[in-house]
This record gives sequence, structure tokens and C-alpha cells, in this order.
Amino acid sequence: MMEVRHAAAFVDSKVHVRLKLFALWSSVMFFYIYGDYFELHQPGKLQDMLAGRMPFGAISQGVLLGKAAVMVIPSLMPFLSLVLPVAVNRWMNIVFGAVYSVIMMVVIRGGWHYYILFGLIEITLTLLIVWYAWTWPKQPTR
Repeated sequence: MMEVRHAAAFVDSKVHVRLKLFALWSSVMFFYIYGDYFELHQPGKLQDMLAGRMPFGAISQGVLLGKAAVMVIPSLMPFLSLVLPVAVNRWMNIVFGAVYSVIMMVVIRGGWHYYILFGLIEITLTLLIVWYAWTWPKQPTR
């Protein structure tokens, strides 16, 4: 009798697509944050930042606003994946998962090894977001 109860404790329960999407976007955000943080350790990066320089030119409010705008969507997607209606949720995850996969494919080029590693993981996670959203099971009609 005790063996049956013990075995049942390890039965996997089905995880809803919304929770999978929440977890994937949350993981992606951690990799984005750590990639940007580790970048500060590259020789000369911090000095360039303090001097107001970046790869695309001088740092300005407009440039920082643009960078912030790029990060708004993945920062909101964990929450939105839980609360948006299914049809909107599905398409937003497909579109933004694909967009952020492409963005990373572009910016990963020429990066340091840690950045390439994080970038490949980020691409994998965002493509998984697209996959889970694309294959989201339809509810049976009653």
C-alpha cells in the first residue's frame, strides 16, 4: 500500500502552455541580463560607457530609449503570456519569439565566446517559444 502512494508522488502533471511560455520568457530575460552584465567585464567596455561611447556611436537619450524599447517586449512577455486571451497570446508569442530570435542571430556575430553561448541558448529558447505557441492545442468545442 505504501509503495503505491510513494510511486504516485512522482507522476508528472501536465504543464499548461501559458506556464511554459512564462518560464521560457523569464529564462530568456535572465540570459539577456547576464550577457549584458558579463559584457561590462570585457576590456575597454566600461571605459567606453563612461566616456559616452558605444558601438553605434555616442550614447544619447534617444539611443538609450531605443535600447529600452527593444527590451520592453521580452520584459513584459512573462506576464502577458499568463493574462492575454489565447488567440492574441499565441500570435504575440509566435511573432515576438521569431523577432527576438532574428535579433540575436544578427547581434551574436563576432561576439566573445560567452556571448555566443548565451546567444545560442537565447535563440533556442525563443524558437521554443515560437514552437509552443504554434502548437498550442485548441480547446475542444462543446
